[in-house]
Amino acid sequence: MDQRLSEITVGTSVLIKSFEKDDIFLKLMEMGCVPGEVIVVDKVAPLGDPISILVAGYHLSLRLNEAENIWVEITAKPQLSK
Repeated sequence: MDQRLSEITVGTSVLIKSFEKDDIFLKLMEMGCVPGEVIVVDKVAPLGDPISILVAGYHLSLRLNEAENIWVEITAKPQLSK
């Protein structure tokens, strides 16, 4: 089931499926966010905006309004500490 990147919890690995808006697609593509790329939600700012993702070996900060336009599919959920 596809979800918006803005809804994904920290530590979750996801696969980029598509983009909702064409204008953000070009910007994100230049930064390595392309459909088929696996990314990990790394951190969320204390007030929830922005978020940090790990993509193509580097950290990228995205505003929530940008992350809302990225549709992803969960590949691995975060591991809970025992």
